[in-house]
Amino acid sequence: MGEFVAGFDAVFASLGVQIIATPPRAPVANCYAERWVGTVRRECTDRMLIFSERQLRKVLSEYIRHYNAHRPHRSLGQRPPDPRPVVVDIEQTRIARRTVLGGLINEYAQVA
Repeated sequence: MGEFVAGFDAVFASLGVQIIATPPRAPVANCYAERWVGTVRRECTDRMLIFSERQLRKVLSEYIRHYNAHRPHRSLGQRPPDPRPVVVDIEQTRIARRTVLGGLINEYAQVA
């Protein structure tokens, strides 16, 4: 039925998890994963050369941190999923830029 061994099915069944097979080549069946993969490809991996699994893991971990802590999300009112708790008046503070992924992405934060 799937790509994984029967051992996986047994572990999930023992936890009471129901396995739902998605049809092959049907992106709407798993829209959240498809959206994530598309976003990370467009904004990150399509813009750089990846030479090893180690580098890919480092790049993805840094991008995931950026994605959850700084990147604006339209569905959240242009706020990140894990926003900073305080809204800052930018007219009375200094802002610093931090480059992410070797300058591919820029993040801005309040300077103390």
